Amino acid sequence: MTSTSTLYLCRSLCAVVGAVFWIGSAFAVDTNPDALLTQYQQVAGQKADRLRGQHFFNAKSVNDLSCASCHGESPLIPGRHASTGKTISPLAPMVNADRFSDSAKVEKWFRRNCKDVLNRECTPLEKADVVAYLKDLK
Repeated sequence: MTSTSTLYLCRSLCAVVGAVFWIGSAFAVDTNPDALLTQYQQVAGQKADRLRGQHFFNAKSVNDLSCASCHGESPLIPGRHASTGKTISPLAPMVNADRFSDSAKVEKWFRRNCKDVLNRECTPLEKADVVAYLKDLK
């Protein structure tokens, strides 16, 4: 094999590998509601409770906010951000398949929203409860 053909082969291989990673990152589907629920339950050391999740979702915090303040009382329909008025896609995976499909996004939004509503991060059990509630909505 000549150095020119080796160089061509290396460049082609790099292009293919790069394309695979780029395409894969564009879809970023690395989890699902069941996998997240299992993960959060394992970390919490106890089973999630759908009704506890519903209560948590709707309960007002000390700053008079709840998850429902922005996501709406029904996670099956779009919500509206309490401060900006921006429309928020439905949270229920039944009507929005993208929800809970990217673990990095899930963690980012749990961290941000829990700090906004509770002034702290959510516990693994709270996350498990909310996921259990949302994944069972029909």
